[in-house]
Amino acid sequence: MRKITEKNIIDTISRLCLDSNINLRRDVEKALLRAVEKENNKQARKILKQLLENAKIAKSERIPLCQDTGLPIVFVDIGRGVDITGLDMESAINRGVRDGYDRGFLRNSVVRDPLQRSLLSGFTPCVIHFGLGRHKGLRLTVLPKGFGCENKTKLIMLYPTATMAEIKKSIISAVIEAGPDACPPYILGIGIGGSADYACQLSKKALLRPIDKKSGLKHVARLEEELLKEANKLDIGPMGLGGKTTVLGVNILAHSTHIAGFPICVNISCHALRSASALLS
Repeated sequence: MRKITEKNIIDTISRLCLDSNINLRRDVEKALLRAVEKENNKQARKILKQLLENAKIAKSERIPLCQDTGLPIVFVDIGRGVDITGLDMESAINRGVRDGYDRGFLRNSVVRDPLQRSLLSGFTPCVIHFGLGRHKGLRLTVLPKGFGCENKTKLIMLYPTATMAEIKKSIISAVIEAGPDACPPYILGIGIGGSADYACQLSKKALLRPIDKKSGLKHVARLEEELLKEANKLDIGPMGLGGKTTVLGVNILAHSTHIAGFPICVNISCHALRSASALLS
């Protein structure tokens, strides 16, 4: 059994903060490359190529992909074979975030009090989600979420009698409402089921799954494909200037729910979907 130390956490989180802000995820890069080949709108193709060039420059120059370096969101998945006894995990994670954002000269975007909004708090406290898993080790994931797209999150509480057509319409409406405002092409993280708050958590977690890896549930995978096709008929296109590349991918996570409810949360990511993970084992 491995003893996880505070230093392990701080160093790992610090590195993940830098990696996630600088390096575009490989699955997103591949999706952009595929979109360039399929897109027949000249302006849209030009923008997609610029997004890829931006990612290339960020990686080579070790600078952020986007000026909005996001609200740091950390997922902690505790598996088997690790000893975290006596470890102040929350404190260590926040120290790691501060260290990483300081070392990378990343923008300070966090206000400590959401009502007064007067004091920038030095990137922390970040948002932390704890979970348990059957894997070996401790998995840490950092998702820096910019708020141009986060502000377009939509929670939908449908009746349990909702038809599939109504379900799809409610999700597509979130994309329509986002329009050009959240820097398309988008990636949609969708949480279905649970309670209202848990659907929101699922939608954020769905963004962590590679967008070229579909759900293992056939009916869910089918819905992902259908939503992708419908969204790309909207002609919003890259940066809202038209084209058939409005959404790069749709990821759905579903959970059991109450017989009287049907919560759906749509969490939109801009084209610069950033996350990085590490397994301590």
